[in-house]
Parts: sequence; C-alpha cells; structure tokens
Amino acid sequence: FFSPGFQVAPETKAVMKWLRSIPFVLSASLHGGELVVTYPYDYSRHPMEEKMFSPTPDEKVFKMLAKAYADAHPVISDRSELRCGGNFVKRGGIINGAEWYSFTGGMADFNYLHTNCFEITVEVGCEKFPLEEELFTIWHENKGALLNYMEMVHRGIKGIVSDKFGNPIKNARISVRGIQHDVTTGK
Repeated sequence: FFSPGFQVAPETKAVMKWLRSIPFVLSASLHGGELVVTYPYDYSRHPMEEKMFSPTPDEKVFKMLAKAYADAHPVISDRSELRCGGNFVKRGGIINGAEWYSFTGGMADFNYLHTNCFEITVEVGCEKFPLEEELFTIWHENKGALLNYMEMVHRGIKGIVSDKFGNPIKNARISVRGIQHDVTTGK
C-alpha cells in the first residue's frame, strides 16, 4: 500500500490501529485547498497515473456517499462555475480522487482496502490554510452536509451475524454477489 521507504507517522499508525479494532463503516477527511468531494481510489496504478479514473468495486456506493455530502452543501451544490470549486459543477461537485490527482498512501484508500470503512475526502474551501475568522463560516457551510453524510450509515444492509444459538460471530466475511469487496463483522 505504501511506497518503499515511506515513513508512517505515529498518529497515523494509531488511527490505522483504531480503524482495524472497531468496524467503522463511514468516515470523512476534511482538507482545504479546493471545494469538492472526492472518493476512492485516490491512487491509480496506471502508468499515466495523473488524472486517471480509478474506481473501486463499490463505485456506485462511493458516488452516492459523495453526492449526499455535495448536494447538502450550500456552496458545492451552487451551480455557478465562477465560484471556488466551480470547475467541478458539471460533475455535481464530486470526483474520483485519482481522476483529480493520483497519490499514494491516502487514508481513504487504506480504509477501503484494509477495513470496513468507506471514506470520502471533503475539500472544504479554496484556502489551503483559512484564517481563524473564516472557520465559523466554513463550519456552517459544512454542518448540514456532515449530518446528511452521517445519516448515510443507515443505507444498505445491516444486522447481526449469529450462530444457531444466537451468539454473534466476529470476523464473519460478508460478500455481495457482483462486488469484489468483502467486509467482516465485528464482535
């Protein structure tokens, strides 16, 4: 997953361990520098790499999750192409991460490949490092979209895998026909 010689920061290792210990199903990473919602894969193994569409087996689910966020965001859902993030308007404010730019070692790809967690990346504004006085506005622009995204946890299949006595089974593999990506149950 990581390039040879790649050093993983202690806090990143801690988050990776945490994600593997609890069966999270949704997460979002908040960044600055653009106004768009991206989804995995963020890394393309194609030789051309840059701006190469790289879908996961769960492409439809990721697009639905990204759209749930983008459609509830007052600026991302604005159809004006002359605003921050306007170059993503024709795409509905979302894009496959590797199609935008490819990079290795991202948490969204790690989560999808090594845990049950589906993560999107939200670029919350065109300022890479917003000023303190801008944070209140950014929070209010994203609050409803974050809540809408969190409600997506109720979509799809959920339940308890148990043995014939009703005891939960941990690490049971759940497969969906036609999707080459399994998840496992927690304890």
